[in-house]
Amino acid sequence: MKEFELKYGCNPNQKPAKIYMANGQDLPLEILNGRPGYINFLDALNAWQLVKELKEATGIVCATSFKHVSPTSAALGLPLTDKLKKAVFVDDIEDINNNPLACAYARARGTDRMSSFGDYVALSDECDELTAKLIRREVSDGIIAPGYSEKALEILRSKKNGNYNIIKIDKDYVPEEKECKQVFGVTFEQGHNFFKIDNELLNNVVTKNKDLSTEAKRDLIVALITLKYTQSNSVAYAYDGQAIGVGAGQQSRIHCTRLAGSKADNWFLRQSDLVLNLPFRDDIKRVDRDNIIDGYINKNEEDVTADGIWEKYFTKKPTKLTEEYKQEYLSNIKGVSLGSDAFFPFGDNIERAYKSGVSYVAEPGGSKRDDLVIDTCDKYGIVMAFTGMRLFHH
Repeated sequence: MKEFELKYGCNPNQKPAKIYMANGQDLPLEILNGRPGYINFLDALNAWQLVKELKEATGIVCATSFKHVSPTSAALGLPLTDKLKKAVFVDDIEDINNNPLACAYARARGTDRMSSFGDYVALSDECDELTAKLIRREVSDGIIAPGYSEKALEILRSKKNGNYNIIKIDKDYVPEEKECKQVFGVTFEQGHNFFKIDNELLNNVVTKNKDLSTEAKRDLIVALITLKYTQSNSVAYAYDGQAIGVGAGQQSRIHCTRLAGSKADNWFLRQSDLVLNLPFRDDIKRVDRDNIIDGYINKNEEDVTADGIWEKYFTKKPTKLTEEYKQEYLSNIKGVSLGSDAFFPFGDNIERAYKSGVSYVAEPGGSKRDDLVIDTCDKYGIVMAFTGMRLFHH
């Protein structure tokens, strides 16, 4: 296929729209179902690059959930604890830990469930039946993978009244050295970002504490590769083989750190006993539970434990989640890894990261205040490595 005509571009008024190869070659993909749009393809192609690189860097199958050209999470196919299974709504799948790809998807989709609503999924490996079944029951716009089993394809094609977007990518495709795009009629050209992220990038440990464990290195790699495909400025928290909080597209780095940190806090709190044991009514749907849990933790739009409100969602009045409970619960969290796509200009980023259990940091370095940032890490015994490489993505 030389080109594919799109319904429209980013918005309905932006017509005509299509994708094609500037060199005249065939597209490195097949559309197996649906009619993906402009933003679908932006999500799909960025998401595929992420999982492809993460699989190459770790040797472990992985998945990512993308929304508006940034990942909500990326995750390796590691087994799930019983609490995590319940928190991400897969506790009904008894043998899920026997399927690494399904584990990767469950982790990635379950990390930030509100942001993943209507996402685009990318899998590093062929989609199998169980993973397809998990995808079928979530609200999602489409998927990209290097292949699909016959049964998986049948399951996915039944989604969204037969209109679910399914893309098969050529796993061996390598883009050209130079890439171009236009903005306001002006053409930009740059070299494709082939920069390799691996353990060697973490050798320059600049803090007094230099104890960077194998698990911490793995999680820092997850964070950094996630950031490589996240709209800048960006910061990512990672834990247990997955990105648990991504702050994307913020003008101020401390805002990235706060946003990603609050998402990481939510991820941990979703696994607390008070949240896991919420007495939901049987008629409450999965997507509604996400909003209710968010309301329970953050008390944004309504207090779901208030009289006259809790009755809409629960069989009995749940225990209120107090700030004191949250602070005490989160104070026990340690071992979180943090990556930043550019240097931290002030120590306040480390102060905020420490509140979310961060013990390991990877950032490029190069700030005039590097010494201050290092001193802040030393104050808390945090290990920090300077990578020497910025990871901006626009």
